[in-house]
Amino acid sequence: MSLVAPLPALRGRVLAFDDHRGRGEVEDSEGRTAPFHCTAVADGTRTIAIGTEITFRLVTGPVGVQEAADLRPVTP
Repeated sequence: MSLVAPLPALRGRVLAFDDHRGRGEVEDSEGRTAPFHCTAVADGTRTIAIGTEITFRLVTGPVGVQEAADLRPVTP
């Protein structure tokens, strides 16, 4: 049996989000950006405010592009 370790969570913030299209963009702590789809919001609400501090993981999307997934707001 082969176990694959999960990718480490990155820290960043939501740069943009369009509720109508369900698409947005995040920026990690080093300034790299990645797109995301509303289904990547971990709490299931399918929405997240611009500027929200988050943790997320990078995954390869359906067209081979790195996308943000498992977006979770950072709690103080």
